Parts: sequence; C-alpha cells; structure tokens
Amino acid sequence: MTRTYFGTDGIRGTVGQAPITPDFVLRLAHAVGRVLKQTESRPTVLIGKDTRISGYMLESALESGFNSAGVDVVLLGPLPTPGVAYLTRAQRASLGVVISASHNPYADNGIKFFSAKGTKLSDDWERAVEAALDQPPVWADSASLGKTRRLDDAAGRYIEFCKSTFANDLTLKGMRIVVDAAHGAAYHIAPKVFHELGAEVVAIGCAPDGLNINHEVGATHPQALVVAVKAHRADFGVALDGDADRLQLVDAEGRLYNGDELLYLMADDRLGRDEHVPGVVGTLMTNLAVEVALKARGVQFVRAKVGDRYVLEELEKHRWVLGGEGSGHLLALDKHTTGDGLISALQVLQALQRSGKTMAQLLADVTLFPQTLINVRLAPGQDWKANTGLEHATRAVEAELGDTGRVLIRASGTEPLVRVMVEARDAAQAKACAQRIADTLAG
Repeated sequence: MTRTYFGTDGIRGTVGQAPITPDFVLRLAHAVGRVLKQTESRPTVLIGKDTRISGYMLESALESGFNSAGVDVVLLGPLPTPGVAYLTRAQRASLGVVISASHNPYADNGIKFFSAKGTKLSDDWERAVEAALDQPPVWADSASLGKTRRLDDAAGRYIEFCKSTFANDLTLKGMRIVVDAAHGAAYHIAPKVFHELGAEVVAIGCAPDGLNINHEVGATHPQALVVAVKAHRADFGVALDGDADRLQLVDAEGRLYNGDELLYLMADDRLGRDEHVPGVVGTLMTNLAVEVALKARGVQFVRAKVGDRYVLEELEKHRWVLGGEGSGHLLALDKHTTGDGLISALQVLQALQRSGKTMAQLLADVTLFPQTLINVRLAPGQDWKANTGLEHATRAVEAELGDTGRVLIRASGTEPLVRVMVEARDAAQAKACAQRIADTLAG
C-alpha cells in the first residue's frame, strides 16, 4: 500500500488547500488517536508548533481530533521541532506532533510526528494511519473524551536540554554571536541558549508576526546573517530555519559554512579527542572533499538518499552517530534522537573552543570541490533512463574524472526535470563535463 498523504517528512502543503485544512487535520488526529489506542488505553500526545499564523487553527483541529478519540493532549506552544522530540521522550508521552512547514514560506504548513522515543515513525505506522483515515470515525462518549492542558515551561525545559549537550568545562564568555531564528519556532529560545552559556548575543529574525517566518532571514537566506556579523563585528553567526532543525554558520570574516563542512568539524573534534568514529553518513549531494578528508582520517563514509530521514536510516543500520546534509540538517545521535540546529551549533562551537583554532584553520585540508548542476527539462513522455547517449557520456566522464570527481544524475521529485551534477577538483572541468552529459538529454 502506497502512502497518499505522508511524504518524506510528514504531511505538508498550502494552508486552505487539501490536505492542510482544519477538517482534514481533525480527521487525521482522530485516525492517529485510534491507531494509538490499539496498543494503549489512555494515550497522551504533545503538540508543538512554529510561528505561522495558521498554527492556531491547525492546533485547535488537532486538539479536537485527538480528544474525540479519547486521547489526552499537552500543548507546548511555539517550540522547535527537535524540542518537541525531546519533550515527547522526557515526558514519557505516547506521541509528539509538530505543526510546521520547516523552511517553507508562511502560506504553507504541515504536520509531522515523533514516536515515544523521540524518533521519526516508520512507513508502516504511516500506512496504518492512512488506513484508519479511510474508516468512519468512532467518537468517544463524554466520559471517555480526552483532556487538554498546557506545559507552561516547555521552552525552559528545552533550553536546559540544549545547554546540557555543551561541555561543562567550557563557556562562550568573550564571544559575540549573532543569532538568527528566521522569525520561527526558536525565536524565544535560541538567544537564551547562547546567552546562558556566556555569549554576548545579537538577535535578528526573532520577531515573528505570523507572516514573516523564513522571510529573507534564517538558514535559507543566510545573507542577512553575513551582513549582521560584519556590522556587529561578531565572532560568529548562527542561522536556523523556521522549525530550528537546520543550521548555517558564519565566521568573523563573514564566510558562510554549509552543513557538509560543519559535519566534518563535528567528526574532526571527536577524532581529536581520541573518540572512536567508525563512520559518517552524508547524502548523494555531500561534497566529495568531505568524503576524501574523512577517509584520509580512517573514517568510513556512506551516502544516503537526500533527506535527513534517509540519513537517520543509514546511521541506525550501521550503528553510527554522526550524519548530515549540506543544507544544514545535522545528526549527532549521542546528543539527540533527531537533527537539531541549536545542538549542532553548540557542537561546532565546542570544537572551536577546544582547538583554539578558527573554522577556516580547522577546514584548511577540506577544500570543497566545485560542483556544476544543470537542470534539463524533459519532453513529454521522454524516457531519459533509456538514453544510450546519456549512458555513454556518463561513463566517459566518470573515466575521465577517476577518483578526483563524480557524477550524479537524478530526476526531480516535483518537476519534469533531470538534474545533472558533476563534481571535480577543477571548476572548468566540472562545468564542461556536466554540459557534455546534459547535451545528450537535450539533444
């Protein structure tokens, strides 16, 4: 059975259009409640949200749907996605629910779920929910209805958890850090975490109005952070996305570091402390320079499909703890069960404090390979996988690059496009090779 509503990260779409409507979300919560009650007589779910104006409406619909199935609800208010995952586990709840569309603009929203252990749920669980959606509702009678309460100190509990992942013998005193929360779920949390660890904090993107989440700020628009770091002569800049599970960092020079580089820094710090790092998981898009640098240190590197869900699957399969994407979704499973922008930032800052070096110095041996990405629009009915010219051109390029580059060809999941990516030590070579391959599709 394929999934109708669930994508790679819950259910997401434009508010007011199916499925992000209050009637569907009520039915969804009722169906989830019925699935929970198959194994638990009185489940409790936690609900957190980001700062979108639609969060109020969807929160009410979820609350009603769960209560109508006999499920108790605890409202957390605005809270980062990883904060909901943490509190679900800490509160021994049955399920965590997040109302967020992450880095999308305010007009979108979505619903995603965490297990009692604070982890993403399986495809089988999602299929069970979709099967329950096809069944007529079974409304609880008055005596069996669920109840709702608020957890007033949810933000404070999560702040303390984030701080607990930073080494007790270290401090951020003497540092000036610009913190950009994308007008999102961490607006009232991220500045406090860095301030309480000793830093002088300059906050931007921390004034949500329900309509400005991710608008020209945050991890998806890091130029605002670069400008602020230079203007305030800060030591670092930290940018999160709307639900604070994604991270971008800027140094005092205004240089932006992506998730691939930050992932290497996290591994390098552990290796420098003689910790065992058997392997690291990246994605198909992770820069080859990171793989080369890690293998030179004796660390295995595995590529997962694009998406933090798939990175997590590979980590669990290999029983490793470090993984991530260039977009800034980073996982340190010995610190948290899911990707967390704040905790990842603290891990990197901790590495810098211990080493006494700058990010540029620590990454001196990791010069990112130039990448060329060409999107080729397909003609209606065009079967690109059967293109022999593409196959021959790809083999020729791979032979030319050897172990100094790589080719990645994949279809877009949303448009009739094929994405041709070539990575090489030389930018001109990457561009020429990518064009040769793309020409076989366009022709």
